[in-house]
Amino acid sequence: MKLIVFDMDGTLLDSAHDITTSINYVRQEHYGLDELSREFVIEAINRTERNLPKLFYNTQLYEDSARALFEPHYHEQCVQNVRLYDGIKAMLEALKEQGYLMSIATNAPSPFASRMISHLNIENYFEHIVGANLVPSPKPAPDMLELIFKRYEFDIKKDRAWMVGDSSKDMDVAKNVAIPSIFATWGFSKEGSGDYIASHPSQILEIVR
Repeated sequence: MKLIVFDMDGTLLDSAHDITTSINYVRQEHYGLDELSREFVIEAINRTERNLPKLFYNTQLYEDSARALFEPHYHEQCVQNVRLYDGIKAMLEALKEQGYLMSIATNAPSPFASRMISHLNIENYFEHIVGANLVPSPKPAPDMLELIFKRYEFDIKKDRAWMVGDSSKDMDVAKNVAIPSIFATWGFSKEGSGDYIASHPSQILEIVR
């Protein structure tokens, strides 16, 4: 078995505008706060250590009232401006043709992830989409990858797997399950470190070969 697990936001697709729009909607409607920039939102999401409710809404916890505003808004917003990064579709097609299995591990809730993946017409490339709502702890905890491995009956001793992502959380989760990591520099993070570095999706094929 040859398995590649992808992060979603900032790796497969650019969702920055829509995420920022929905966060700012909650800030304005619920808290009366000024808008945050796209750059701040993405940098905050990719921090290794962060309290997102504090950074986005100036609250210590994600309040149910804020969640009740965000989720229906983002359900509609998340497919308004989202786009695949250049070269992603060709990469997925080539990997599928060569017999690689592919899944997604995202810290986004799986209903949003599935909606965006389906909207972009790439759902048929992935056997599993695992979001943060399906496991006890999100990346960099190993829970998501362990769930994916269980679904495939993956055997670390005889099978091969890679984790592709754009943040330290993706690199750390790969380390936590003892598989190689590939850092993607075309998305939300231009610089980072992993076992391998890819500056264009086409390089993923070269690395996993």
